[in-house]
Amino acid sequence: MRGVFGVLGLLIVLVVGALLAKKQMGAVTVAAPGISNPASGATPQQQSQHIQKQIVQSVESSLQQARPMPDDK
Repeated sequence: MRGVFGVLGLLIVLVVGALLAKKQMGAVTVAAPGISNPASGATPQQQSQHIQKQIVQSVESSLQQARPMPDDK
């Protein structure tokens, strides 16, 4: 009887874990903030190139900003 409850408890935990994993996998499809999605008909290669261009632009814009100088004491 004790073994039956153990197996039943294990199955319940596995079902709950599977439901949580499924919910998390659905959340993965959301795009990262700050990156706009290219046209939905674009190929994966075009999407990759678009994201790479956006990253390069953001890095270049951050390099253009002046760094704050520390106060000398």
